[in-house]
Amino acid sequence: MRYTMFNTPVVKSFLRGISLILLKILGWKTFGGLPREAKYVIIVAPHTSNWDLFYGIILAFALKLDAHYIAKKELFRGLFSPLMTWLGAILIDRSLSQHIVEQMTFKFKESEKFVLALAPEGTRHRKDCWKSGFYHIALNTHVLIILAFIDYASKTGGAGPLIYPTGDLQQDMSVIRNFYRTVKGKYPENTSPVVLYPKS
Repeated sequence: MRYTMFNTPVVKSFLRGISLILLKILGWKTFGGLPREAKYVIIVAPHTSNWDLFYGIILAFALKLDAHYIAKKELFRGLFSPLMTWLGAILIDRSLSQHIVEQMTFKFKESEKFVLALAPEGTRHRKDCWKSGFYHIALNTHVLIILAFIDYASKTGGAGPLIYPTGDLQQDMSVIRNFYRTVKGKYPENTSPVVLYPKS
């Protein structure tokens, strides 16, 4: 097992303690819990600000989330490569975006335990649609999707409903859309509608 900041002994406990203190000072609270499954996709929305990364990380520690996320290959140059790996990043060549779903599907199938965290909007700026990769990865690997959120209006973040992809995209997205309907990002005007591209 490769260690990351989320599962390194002692370090993870220290960072969780710091995260809980920060949440209390900032007036934030957590909601929900994580499933016992060894593999799943967790999506975080809405993504409207760089602050989402800060709150996302401290909320992840507070919930004891041990996850990986996708990062562009340019961030893995030289000495930054082992650091990025320790931070939980997985190298992805964005110029080969059509293969990201296949790469992550393989990663899930070869791993006994693997959690992938994604922001389906793909950017903090408003877009017409979400990227659909998270759904196809979960569908291909038969793992559940956790609907995570960061709600600035109520200063609450955490894990919401669990979605088991059925292959009926409209039905599944209706459930997802209904959940995020009342969640407010830091800049609501930047929130992308919960609609998927046919492919991503």
